[in-house]
Amino acid sequence: MLPRIVLTVGDPAGIGPELCRLALADAGVAQAMRLVVVGPAACRPAELAPHTWVEPAGDACREAGSWEMGRPQEVTGQAALAALRRGAELAKEGGHALVTAPVCKEALHLAGAAVEGQTELLIRWDGAEGRAEMVGISGALRVMLLTRHLPLRQALEEITTERVLDRLRLFDRSLRSLGISAPRLALAGQNPHAGENGVLGWEEGERLLPAVARAREEGIAVEGPRPADSVFLEGSRGLWDGVLALYHDQAFIPLKLLSQGRGLTWIAGLSYLRLSPVHGTAFPIAGRGEADPTNLLHALHTAAGWGR
Repeated sequence: MLPRIVLTVGDPAGIGPELCRLALADAGVAQAMRLVVVGPAACRPAELAPHTWVEPAGDACREAGSWEMGRPQEVTGQAALAALRRGAELAKEGGHALVTAPVCKEALHLAGAAVEGQTELLIRWDGAEGRAEMVGISGALRVMLLTRHLPLRQALEEITTERVLDRLRLFDRSLRSLGISAPRLALAGQNPHAGENGVLGWEEGERLLPAVARAREEGIAVEGPRPADSVFLEGSRGLWDGVLALYHDQAFIPLKLLSQGRGLTWIAGLSYLRLSPVHGTAFPIAGRGEADPTNLLHALHTAAGWGR
């Protein structure tokens, strides 16, 4: 049997519904998997076979024209939340992988969900707080985040020895679950040149080096802190199986530059497999027929391959 993949449409005002329709019509997708697409009835295409469509309970966008394309709004935030909730339930109940099209964080907030994004909701609903984390993937480069969608000032305040050690443990376990028997990890530094032994900052010596030392005592193969301006390039060339980044943009600037439309995010530690393309809702081109499905198709085929 072909693997079944649950696909949520994301924010109806963005490019998610268009990408989902393109995936449903893709011959390569039909040959490799069966999709269970979750989203508003108004986004459903006329032709689905061999795939299926599930309309979530409480759908806020049942009728075409009940929302505007290309901007954040409460109704589309509600629809995205309903689809994500139902998609997570189907993935968990059926043992399927979940692939999520992009949502708009502002729309989620307008809908009453004061969260950083889909990752936080999925971790919460799975009861996986503290034992799951986002990992960005671009080819050989795998990057786990220490902090996610936070203002930079707040993110830097949350970098502690204990938190770094906890994420190194999780990253090591998660890579082993992918079949990497002895993961080689690197920790990115916080300051330029990883602090230059205290010349350019004290955080590496007081917070990061102690975490690396304790991780090594536990048998985790980790180096660092390494200069952030070189460690991600090293990871992309296969020197490291995983790089632990300290804050969101430290991770995703190199990931997106290197991904060339094939970047993924993975939530390591969930009870089911969840992947997502790295791009956003692309409101400026939503509804104009210009969306490129390459990244979503890559996420779907990767999920199908991992889920076998």
